[in-house]
Amino acid sequence: MAAALRLGNSSSSCPRPDLAPSDFHLFGPLKRHLGGMAFETEDDLISELRNWFDNLDVDFFRVGINSLLSRWQKCNDLHGDYVEKYR
Repeated sequence: MAAALRLGNSSSSCPRPDLAPSDFHLFGPLKRHLGGMAFETEDDLISELRNWFDNLDVDFFRVGINSLLSRWQKCNDLHGDYVEKYR
């Protein structure tokens, strides 16, 4: 919303998605990391997730956060008819 106000809009024309663009930035690499792994317990999974997050470089988060404004702008320019394709 703050970005919308800075861009001169009183409200966003984008529909509220179930997942934010930042989720996609996170889930792709996480899926690749966990691919093929099996966990005996939920605690084992949680431990692996914590390990993965702890070892991410600060730039991973910086890139994801910095891309949010341009993705929002694309969505706004296309009046919410915007879907980004991920590989």
